[in-house]
Parts: sequence; structure tokens; C-alpha cells
Amino acid sequence: MFLRALLKRDFSRAKAHAEKLQKMAGKEEWGKGYARAVNGILNAIKDSDPDALVVRLLASHDRKMAEELLTRFEEVLSQEFRDDYERGYYTAWTEFLRAYLNQKTLA
Repeated sequence: MFLRALLKRDFSRAKAHAEKLQKMAGKEEWGKGYARAVNGILNAIKDSDPDALVVRLLASHDRKMAEELLTRFEEVLSQEFRDDYERGYYTAWTEFLRAYLNQKTLA
């Protein structure tokens, strides 16, 4: 729902979904990392930041790029030396990318 709201540029709804996600993630280090990623994704799209990875991804509609990012972020998650903050951060990104790739069209 967070992704759908972002794709529709319905930022008030996206923010509400982001807040729910953050609440579910909790206030520990993992949740802080997760929240940081969710807020970063939301703000980058809202601000149309041309340097932001997520903005470039959504503008390009590039499935291969999204799949490569997902693979890379899943690899980061599997590394045992990563702390909880990083794991939360990359979990949010992998969830976002999976949802994005599950869209019928990337446009």
C-alpha cells in the first residue's frame, strides 16, 4: 500500500502507511534503520530528487536494475557482520523492491 500510494504520488496516504510501517518496526536499532529507509524513499520521491536511487529507478521502469538492486541488498542482509540498524534499513529496501517488482507493469 505504501508503494501504491507513492506511485500515485499520494503523499499524505504514503506518509500514513510509512508511519504504520515504522510503528510495526519498533524503536530498537532495527526499527530505526527500517524507518530511515522508509522515510528516505518517501522524501526522495516527494522531492523528486534526481540523484536519489529510488527516483532514478521509478523513472527508468527498469526491471533488470530493480532485480540487481534486490539481489545486492539481499546479499547485504545475509552478511553476519551487519548490525541491526543496517539489517532494518536493507529489509525496508528489499520489501520495497519486491513490492515494486510484483507490480503488473513498472510504469
